[in-house]
Amino acid sequence: MHRLWLLFAQAVTVCIAVLFVISTLRPDWLQVTPHVRSPRPTPELLPSPDSLASQAPSSYAGAVSVAAPAVVNIHTTKRVSVSRIPLNADPALRKFFEQMPGFHQTQQTTNLGSGVVVSAKGLVLTNLHVIDGADEIVVALADGRQAVAKVLGVDADSDLAVLQVDLAQLPELAFSTLAPLRVGDVVLAIGNPFGVGQTTTMGIVSALGRDRLGINTYENFIQTDAAINPGNSGGALIDTQGRLVGINTAIYSKSGGSLGIGFAIPAAAAQKVLSEIVTFGFVKRGWLGIEPQDMTADLARAFGLERAGGVIIAGMMRDGPGAKGGLKVGDIVQTIAGQPINDTQRLMARIAAYAPGEMVELGIYRNGRKQNLTMTLGQRPVKPK
Repeated sequence: MHRLWLLFAQAVTVCIAVLFVISTLRPDWLQVTPHVRSPRPTPELLPSPDSLASQAPSSYAGAVSVAAPAVVNIHTTKRVSVSRIPLNADPALRKFFEQMPGFHQTQQTTNLGSGVVVSAKGLVLTNLHVIDGADEIVVALADGRQAVAKVLGVDADSDLAVLQVDLAQLPELAFSTLAPLRVGDVVLAIGNPFGVGQTTTMGIVSALGRDRLGINTYENFIQTDAAINPGNSGGALIDTQGRLVGINTAIYSKSGGSLGIGFAIPAAAAQKVLSEIVTFGFVKRGWLGIEPQDMTADLARAFGLERAGGVIIAGMMRDGPGAKGGLKVGDIVQTIAGQPINDTQRLMARIAAYAPGEMVELGIYRNGRKQNLTMTLGQRPVKPK
């Protein structure tokens, strides 16, 4: 044991001596280059849930106080003729009694909706279906004043109507023309649901650009989960600053109540309709006088196309702008002004966005060949009130 200890001590002594010599004569041998890791890219800092919560307002009372005075209740009255003969009466007997006086009586039906004062000069924007067929329209303000309104103009294709009221010092709700809406933005719906009085509900923008719903001819809806119920139609959809971002128009519901899917006409589209009705009495839209049809996979194969793109011209007016511009039945419209078109809804919306008299270039597919046609748009016929 003593011998092993001596060997260990001698080995340690020799190692220390060697280390001393090396550190004295070649100190660079002992320098160790540390391994330096390449710096990681700094990730973009995202706001934490706590910081988002601190930024979210605890109340939207300020926005409501700005917008609510300009949101009005609309009461309409319509006189209808009601037969006093039972529905299950014999047809011959019914026809006999209907020719006699006194077997029809006039009743009044009422309807409730909402509207938005968009000009201090008395212009009120609402939905056409709110006032359609009404014999009398009464606008009631939040401050208790009421006035009989006259219809300045309507646009059946967008389901919008402009009313005129003669009242002084009207509150006015400004259109939002600054930052565009985004999915997830908080919005507030103000209206008169079920006739209970002015009500405000809150939600978010669920989707943008909703179309192909079969509600209007031209659709580009804001979808929101803010509760919109019968009576809210024509009311205001506002942002958290109290600016008008949309006109509440429709709901998706099987029961008649809100299921968290409501639709509003964007403020920009409503403002354009308002401006043209005030200026011309109707809305000017481009028109080709064609009957388009969506392309299917079977039709694409029949026309020798690789994919189902474009819109088929299934029919057209003989002397319409499209026929005068060289379009033919069976042509496939693939582009408008160089932009691809894949369904009839977008084709009609793109054409309607042009002013009558403007020139437009269509890229078509005809008899196995692509070609371009340039034509002058006409004025889309205005639907009767």
